[in-house]
Amino acid sequence: MQEINFIFSIAVLIISVVIHEFSHGYTAYLLGDQTAKNEGRLTLNPLKHLDIFGSFLVPFFTYLVGGFIFGWAKPVPYNPYNLKNQKWGPGMVAVAGPLSNFLVAIVFGLIIRYGSSLVFLPVSFFQIATLIVFINLILGIFNLVPIPPLDGSKVLFTFLPLRWRNIEIFLERYGFFILIFFIFFFFQYLLPVVAFLFKLITGAGI
Repeated sequence: MQEINFIFSIAVLIISVVIHEFSHGYTAYLLGDQTAKNEGRLTLNPLKHLDIFGSFLVPFFTYLVGGFIFGWAKPVPYNPYNLKNQKWGPGMVAVAGPLSNFLVAIVFGLIIRYGSSLVFLPVSFFQIATLIVFINLILGIFNLVPIPPLDGSKVLFTFLPLRWRNIEIFLERYGFFILIFFIFFFFQYLLPVVAFLFKLITGAGI
């Protein structure tokens, strides 16, 4: 049973990160940049997005160590200088990924909340839906943390005034080390937020 849960978790994670990256590319495309389309990344085909380390090895490790699944896909490339809106465009492209995860979580969360009356839905469906909501909430919240290379950093940089440019330079230079530190010592503090949003959307506890 544990092996089956792991397989389903990996499948849900892969689909979720693919939607996340596709949303980045499609938003950039709508704003005038065709980089993702030209490189064949404007697709929901998982083979175009998966990363061996982030999509398989890291999820396997987090599942063994913490009992939950976490990972990522290859970032979809885009050229911010091609965007029609140079001021807000990068932030809009960045936030599109987490928003797509929240949208998926809301859709399946509402099914969990109001789907009990749909007698044709098996119990296994609600178990998978619970997994979908949980994983997408983790992806959405984690990616909004304002540390490079996470999406939240690009959203932060969009709003930073020019006089605080040194903050962006510092975070870009040391972001990787700060992120590793955050994952090891502060990631656990995101889980209560995930649990709160899960209950808010589904009406049930994790």
